[in-house]
Amino acid sequence: MTKLNTGASSRHNKLTMAGLLITLGVVYGDIGTSPLYVMKSIVAGNGGFRGVDHDFLLGSVSLVFWTLAIITTLKYVVIALRADNHGEGGIFALYTLVRQRAKWLAIPALIGGATLLADGMLTPAVTVTTAIEGLKGLQIGKSVWINGQSQVILITILIISFLFFIQRFGTEIIGRAFGPIMTVWFLFLGILGLLALSRDWSMLAALNPYYAIKILFSPANKTGIFILGSIFLATTGAEALYSDMGHVGRPNIYVSWPFVNISLILNYLGQAVWIDQNRMNPALLKATDANPFFDMMPQAVHLFGIGLATLAAIIASQALISGSYTLVSEAIKLHFLPRLRIIYPTRFKGQLYIPAVNTLLWLVCMAVIFYFRTSAHMEAAYGLAITVTMLMTTILLYEYLRMRKAPLGVALLVLIFFISIEFVFFLASVAKFMHGGYITALIAIAILAIMVVWYEGRVMRDDNSHTRQMVSLLAYKEQLRRLHDDTSYELYADNLVYLTETSEDHFVKKDLIYSILDKRPKRADVYWFVTVNVTDEPYTAEYKTETYGTDYIVNVQLYLGFRMNQQVNVFLRQIVGDLMHSGELHHQPQKYTTMPGRNVGDFSFVLVQEELSPETQINGLAKALIRARLWIQKNTISPARWFGLDYADVVTERVPLVLGKTRRIHLKRIFDEHEDDEN
Repeated sequence: MTKLNTGASSRHNKLTMAGLLITLGVVYGDIGTSPLYVMKSIVAGNGGFRGVDHDFLLGSVSLVFWTLAIITTLKYVVIALRADNHGEGGIFALYTLVRQRAKWLAIPALIGGATLLADGMLTPAVTVTTAIEGLKGLQIGKSVWINGQSQVILITILIISFLFFIQRFGTEIIGRAFGPIMTVWFLFLGILGLLALSRDWSMLAALNPYYAIKILFSPANKTGIFILGSIFLATTGAEALYSDMGHVGRPNIYVSWPFVNISLILNYLGQAVWIDQNRMNPALLKATDANPFFDMMPQAVHLFGIGLATLAAIIASQALISGSYTLVSEAIKLHFLPRLRIIYPTRFKGQLYIPAVNTLLWLVCMAVIFYFRTSAHMEAAYGLAITVTMLMTTILLYEYLRMRKAPLGVALLVLIFFISIEFVFFLASVAKFMHGGYITALIAIAILAIMVVWYEGRVMRDDNSHTRQMVSLLAYKEQLRRLHDDTSYELYADNLVYLTETSEDHFVKKDLIYSILDKRPKRADVYWFVTVNVTDEPYTAEYKTETYGTDYIVNVQLYLGFRMNQQVNVFLRQIVGDLMHSGELHHQPQKYTTMPGRNVGDFSFVLVQEELSPETQINGLAKALIRARLWIQKNTISPARWFGLDYADVVTERVPLVLGKTRRIHLKRIFDEHEDDEN
């Protein structure tokens, strides 16, 4: 292994105070801002303050407590965090662990990934809008700054737009402030809730699961089981605990979650007490947008609380945006999505920026804000898709337990227990479909369609292809030598380079050999087959070569860190120089050059682009999927730009993609009558 000229850097996750602060700032943004709207949604769903009583509030908070205990703590913190892939978590990391067990496991992974992305797109809109609504009608100094919902929308749009705009510059600096701010936020939640709870300690009875079950069947609960649609909002950020494990490390989540959980529970209990004691207040009965979280604050800290809530909402939005980048990056590696341009603004792999995803998220957030206008309407659509993600994660967790040789009875118990609970939440959330949930569903379906086209199109292409088989370079070694020596052919290039996914042994795609020998024989001094491998370290710059005992074939394995620009043409010139210096390649002196003493020749990069052949004989659905995949491939980032070849000599060659069984047609020759007489 030879190193290219650059440095290296790495980071390790372990239990530290700094790690705990980062965890508080990165992991809990979504679930930590749930108190802004959960109790508000529960009360509104039951007819407002006039429609609730002590028993209803007791049962509702009991449902919140046990939902957090079962879904967040038991499923994700206790069980899922153990299912890590080299420290990485999330539904795609879990799928990577179990995909060898069955091909169909790609289905829950695709569905879960699509719904997680879709539901998460609502998070910035819901959290920031809710926080800014807390300022509506509030007198600051001698004036009221925000009088109506239109001003709320304008400020929300400005905040979210600014947040998306700064992503391209990296968030390392502001990220350092996230931990301390969220620590203050959770302390504020806990203290605020404890102060309210101290006025009626009887609300602690909500920790008894009896009240959670009782309220589902109580006449005081006017929505019946559908109350779970609002209850579920308390745990919508649970998936982030698992997804962000690779960023902060399992030990930091284990230690920080109890503090976060207690703060949340105290706040929910406090809100319930405050609502119970103020539900007959005439001002609240007349209000159409009352929010118990803000209304329960003492006047002295009201403005501070709203400002802190806004910061927490922004941090939750930032965590969602960063998480979406990571999710898309993982999907690209699993061939669930096409290659997109990825930028690493900072030295940490977890802090990446994908311009296309950033633009899409911003557009969706803007559309959601303009369409729903109020946080109450957004809450009605929020949470539906994430129930599907949790169901899919449970299926994959079952397969993981079986892979780890867990007893069948234990694995089935985990599967049935969580599937049953989450399916009930799903049914309850289905009621949201007609109240805006269809927006999230449409977004999820659109993302899923792209994933299915990209993934299944690739599978069908590979299963039906007769032209994509791998061939040995050694089998064509002699032909390449003769072409290399055949001066009857004009020299195509000194160095002919094919960028491909060549394995470290001697197998390459047949398309490449077809391009050299069949399409138009290309004589070159050296034939290069270059593979770029992206490593988990930021600044890796190494390479390996194999010449197979020749001076005209070189297989190059480039190992570049995730922050390295893939300037293949620049790196290749160094590699050529190294091989010439070691005597493995002959010098390529140039007769005409602006650089005296230049002994490296010209480079021509050939990129092979597939086009579906008319000879393809496969069913209509498969053909449509493959055509759609080729269209997506053509309209995303070009291979030349991906490999940093914008200013290099690049030739794009089209090769036929022949799929299915081809039928050879034999033409019958016919003659004119006079030709028959002559014959």
